[in-house]
Amino acid sequence: MFAPVYLDHNASTPADPAVVEAMLPYLSAHFGNASSRHEYGRAARRAVDEARSKVAVAVGAHPTEVIFTSGGSEANNLLIKGAAACLKPGVLAVSAIEHPCVLKPAEQLERRGWSLDRLAVDADGRIDASRFAVAMGRKPKIVSVMLANNETGVVQDLELLAERARLTGAWFHTDAVQAVGKIDVDFRRLNAAGVHALTVSAHKIGGPKGAAALVLDKRIELEPLIAGGGHERGLRSGTENVAAIVGFGVACELAVQRRAALAQRLLKLRGELEHGLRGCGATLFGQAAERLPNTVYFAIPDVDGETLVGHLDRAGYAVASGAACSSANPEPSHVLQAMGVAPDLARGAVRVSLGYGNTAEQVVGFLSALQATVARLQGLTAMAV
Repeated sequence: MFAPVYLDHNASTPADPAVVEAMLPYLSAHFGNASSRHEYGRAARRAVDEARSKVAVAVGAHPTEVIFTSGGSEANNLLIKGAAACLKPGVLAVSAIEHPCVLKPAEQLERRGWSLDRLAVDADGRIDASRFAVAMGRKPKIVSVMLANNETGVVQDLELLAERARLTGAWFHTDAVQAVGKIDVDFRRLNAAGVHALTVSAHKIGGPKGAAALVLDKRIELEPLIAGGGHERGLRSGTENVAAIVGFGVACELAVQRRAALAQRLLKLRGELEHGLRGCGATLFGQAAERLPNTVYFAIPDVDGETLVGHLDRAGYAVASGAACSSANPEPSHVLQAMGVAPDLARGAVRVSLGYGNTAEQVVGFLSALQATVARLQGLTAMAV
């Protein structure tokens, strides 16, 4: 019997069996509160501290720079809102292709007196260097540019951007949720260039949902979003989700071990996938830019993306028409709009994001199903005309 094929790893990844195994004791026997002083609590604290070290190693940071949160959205909001609360209103610069969990809090600050500068990108989704320079001339106080885009997979030259931004004295943040485990992420190197904070999430790298971290230069002052018992250096109060944090640590450990070999294998699969897509007449977005090795974002002219995703799902292939968090939004992708893609073509956008378990045979099967589906949909369109 044909097994469904999962090709939506940028939305979420299956929890690795080693992650689940490591978590289970903290859902049963080791149930202590990590803030308690007795042995149950001390055991939980040791587990949290060990996981913190593993997360730090995965991104080239020091354990004391890792602040655990409930997800990437919370970590991004903590940085944007927490930094703004410690500064007088000024210019806030974020790229036009950010995830909504950066764009939305930025827009909230705009309504509260901040001046929001949406950093433009070129046709391949890279930050426009000349317009970035103009934006830096406005002396922003906070800058946020994602390391790798969740839709296109396009990777930004963060070190170059941060070096230009540091001359303004801006606090520079990057959402690295999609990058960790796929490309090298080194907070120490980025920090030396002028990046002060980055976000990483467990469920994008084979870990559980409900665990993420803001990696933060300790020289940066933030006001917490959640006040309480002073957990996580006073920046994120609330009893730690020990089981999820343990799983996060193991996922980071596995990501470090597997990254180089996995990236090489996924890059080969991506090449085979893109070759087949071109044969189907697809337009590939961001193809001239450096991209994550696992991500392909494409559209086939005159074929609606949502419709195509639905038909492919029934054929047994799980892909996305954009970001999972925006699936209810009927408008074309804001990322593609920022890249200047025509609305009709943007509405046809479909994302394939490969992962650890995908194979060449699955790519061949997907291309066959896509070709048959597109032929069927185009035939229906021709009949309607």
